[in-house]
Amino acid sequence: MAQLTIQVPDELANRLQPILHRLPELLSQLIETHTPETLEFTNSSDTANTYTEVLDFLIKQPTPEQIAKFKVSTQAQKRLEDLLEKNRMGTISKAENSELDIYEQLDQLMILLKARAYSVIKNDK
Repeated sequence: MAQLTIQVPDELANRLQPILHRLPELLSQLIETHTPETLEFTNSSDTANTYTEVLDFLIKQPTPEQIAKFKVSTQAQKRLEDLLEKNRMGTISKAENSELDIYEQLDQLMILLKARAYSVIKNDK
């Protein structure tokens, strides 16, 4: 097995610490599920900030109630609305469409998390 050494900001290193053992698996999934154009957009500030919001939230090990109430920032919601409008109007670029795909994947993840959270909340009552 090859060993890679990368430099990342201290803040990112701290956030990655709890999942270091899963990094090879997560990187593999990232490469397998995204095209090069999509991977480029994981570096866009809006998408990266939204990913960071979700990761920061999940790293705090939220309760099912907190998961059920979670919403991304107004800025992230606005960007998603802009992309959806461009998509509806047929004016979305290939790069923006890739970005929209990322937002949709995050949305699907949060829908699944919230469904599980609601199930736990219901069973606890």
